[in-house]
Amino acid sequence: MQHIDGVTPGTQNRILGMSTLAFTACFAVWTIFSILGVQIKTDLGLSDTEFGLLVGTPILTGSLSRIFLGIWTDQYGGRIVYVATMVLAAIATFLLSYAETYQMMLLAALGVGLAGGSFAVGIAYVSKWYPKEKQGTALGIFGAGNVGAAVTKFVAPFVLVAFGWEAVAQIWAVALVAIAVLFWFTTEDDPELVKRRARGEKAPGSLLQLEPLRNQQVWRFSLYYFFVFGAFVALALWLPRYLIGVYGMDLKTAGMLAAAYSIPASLFRAYGGYLSDRYGARAVMYWTLGVSLIALFMLSYPNTDYVIHGISGDIAFSTRMGVVPFVVTIFVLGFFMSLGKAAVYKHIPVYYPNHVGSVGGLVGLIGGLGGFVLPIAFGVMNDLVGVWTSCFMLLFAIVAVALVWMHVSIRQMERAAVGKELAELPEFPELEGIHDAAKHGRGTGALVTDWRPEEPEFWETTGRRIAQRNLWISIPCLLLAFSVWMVWSVVVAKLPAIGFKYTTDQLFWLAALPGLSGATLRIFYSFMVPIFGGRLWTTLSTASLLIPAFGIGYAVQDPNTPYLIFLVLALLCGLGGGNFASSMANISFFFPKSQKGNALALNAGLGNAGVSVMQFTVPLVITAGVFGTMGGEPQTASATTQLWLQNAGFIWVPFLILATVFAWIGMNDLASAKASFREQAVIFQRKHNWIMCWLYTGTFGSFIGYSAGFPLLAKTQFPEVDSLQYVFLGPLIGALSRAATGWVSDKFGGGRVTFWTFVLMIAAVAGVLYFLGIKDQPGAFWGFFAMFMVLFFATGVGNASTFQMIPIIMRSEIGRLMPGLAAAERLRHAEKESAAIIGFTSAIAAYGAFFIPKAYGSSIALTGAPMAALWAFLVFYVTCAALTWFVYTRPGGLLHDIERGTASTPTASAPAE
Repeated sequence: MQHIDGVTPGTQNRILGMSTLAFTACFAVWTIFSILGVQIKTDLGLSDTEFGLLVGTPILTGSLSRIFLGIWTDQYGGRIVYVATMVLAAIATFLLSYAETYQMMLLAALGVGLAGGSFAVGIAYVSKWYPKEKQGTALGIFGAGNVGAAVTKFVAPFVLVAFGWEAVAQIWAVALVAIAVLFWFTTEDDPELVKRRARGEKAPGSLLQLEPLRNQQVWRFSLYYFFVFGAFVALALWLPRYLIGVYGMDLKTAGMLAAAYSIPASLFRAYGGYLSDRYGARAVMYWTLGVSLIALFMLSYPNTDYVIHGISGDIAFSTRMGVVPFVVTIFVLGFFMSLGKAAVYKHIPVYYPNHVGSVGGLVGLIGGLGGFVLPIAFGVMNDLVGVWTSCFMLLFAIVAVALVWMHVSIRQMERAAVGKELAELPEFPELEGIHDAAKHGRGTGALVTDWRPEEPEFWETTGRRIAQRNLWISIPCLLLAFSVWMVWSVVVAKLPAIGFKYTTDQLFWLAALPGLSGATLRIFYSFMVPIFGGRLWTTLSTASLLIPAFGIGYAVQDPNTPYLIFLVLALLCGLGGGNFASSMANISFFFPKSQKGNALALNAGLGNAGVSVMQFTVPLVITAGVFGTMGGEPQTASATTQLWLQNAGFIWVPFLILATVFAWIGMNDLASAKASFREQAVIFQRKHNWIMCWLYTGTFGSFIGYSAGFPLLAKTQFPEVDSLQYVFLGPLIGALSRAATGWVSDKFGGGRVTFWTFVLMIAAVAGVLYFLGIKDQPGAFWGFFAMFMVLFFATGVGNASTFQMIPIIMRSEIGRLMPGLAAAERLRHAEKESAAIIGFTSAIAAYGAFFIPKAYGSSIALTGAPMAALWAFLVFYVTCAALTWFVYTRPGGLLHDIERGTASTPTASAPAE
């Protein structure tokens, strides 16, 4: 409820004007490293990654502090919180001028970042002075304080050249204190706070303020703001460095041209607020994301020289963006980002009028984190990829995801509102005049409209045959998906032998990226089957694996292939990892509850075996010209050895084509297959969802991560051993132990088995560390290998035991959380949430395929050995064992009495991955 009775327009204008001035000053301080950082980089000889960390550190503090500052503004008033924030930021900025080392500067930068937290204070404070229909314009004007970034870029270079960077920090700090004093004496407490104090009411507690954050909508708004604000801040910090590096400008010129981006991305925010009030925030967001997608595509294209071998000779031409078109495109991008910033914050006081501080703080936090994460990502991509425009490529991907998510969400809302009317429309508008559902229907021969697997007679006469056929077509498709997903784990180990001059860290990046993209895709793939149908999606997802398979086959034949191409191919291999989520979702619809667990275990277990199939097959096929002259010439690995490394990709092509054809011909779509994300989203409020994510990352995350990183680790640590002929045994043991030990969890309890699994994994990692420590001694490799086999065995056992825990945990929890429901209804809720948690934990845990190989690479790059990474894994397993014991298996733990038979809960078989 807005309390604005008696507030005059003059008071509103004064409050808005002073708040905007204060925010402009805060933003000028917050982005001070965009200029100072360039000089500090030169003085200290920092790398691009270190530079990115320095300019991003204030953004981190400013982001993380926003949610707390927003809550405190709602509780104690914006006036006092605003002034305190400015004074503390000014002190840290002044102390920066006395920092002499990189570490001291990072520490000071944390305090400087408080200036960025002022945004959440101002949004909550200003919104309380205006009615709903004017808040968009008011908040847009306030947000125009982003122009402080341009103030710093215009003025700071001249002060820096004349007096040194230390003077810039001191002058900016003094100015911020002066404005804080002016703000205190020219503003007053907001009307809502005054009336609440007059009634003697206490401010709402922090937990109540956080209540709206459970809504998916808030997180969608946060992703929009991650781009429109986070990317704005990141580019404001990064553009001077980009202009100097790409166009050879001096610091002053680069700063002024970067302001051509910062100014429209700030001042036009007020216009964005006006447009949001008049035409709606949704329309403004469509324009923002659509135009940004086009602009970023243009900016992403690197300077390239083309040579076409024509009929009459070579035809050469180049594509490159000059300074003028670059500045114009950046101006356009900044303009539409400014509109988007206002549009995002137009939503918040409308949807959450009593929680503007907490919701606005969270959205601002995520957006601010973009300003922290993205400059670091830009620097890392420059160091790894070596292409200046890689920063715009990353932003292009973020915008594409945001646009798709927004459109899908809006379409879902529209369908929910007019679902019945939409269902009665023909498939194609041009058929409206002749459409007759009775004659034409909507299905095809592959669409099953009558599906009743829970009815015994239907299942025996019709259902079993259809379900089994879909299962046994799905299994080879998933096996091939896992094979392609993990193929880099073998390919990267052979690249140096055939002339690719990549560092060890670059090789581990290639081994890790399929895990990163595969895990991320799983989240989205989970929802594809109800949208596209299981038959169509299985066909498309299997066929998509032909892209990385062909790509690898061609790329490895030329040692001059750019590293960027390999990075893209590694990410595309993640398509295979994403297939797991859609495959499991599809098969789960076909079987009755009594057979669902076994069917999913077969689908997942035999699919997991694709890792060992690949690690067994690839080392064999790369030693022979399997495809003859069609497969290309061999590569010379040594005086006596030739390799056909292209076969690592080509070998899957015929099998993928066959699997794609069989999926299209033999599989079915179920008309009754439905899934509601809204219903499943309740799991994000369940603490056990997050606990099981942690534990399952320890089991399946370890299995898939070790599968990806083990071949290259063995090759780098024991180069004298031909380890590739043995490494397939690890994933095979892990897959078989998962399938063969499920009965142990059923008999003794998943919690107890999980606890002792982590104890065994701790011991096995300690063994790996021991044998790496004596790796120069005879037999050390076999001790190292044996310890890894123990690790793989333990991960398989743990994969089964953790999934066995989830249904039992949720049946126990639903009884506590929903005691008023009937038993059948509680069971339905428990099964629904268990399935959602199983899917979500599998997606989170799959990130192990990225983090474990990357941890090896980073450890070797920083310390010269992988031991630091292994010690980190050991500590992680200790936390998993402690968490399992404390929450589930100790006396008084959730599963203690259930697993010992002193309390009862219905048993359930859980699907395996």
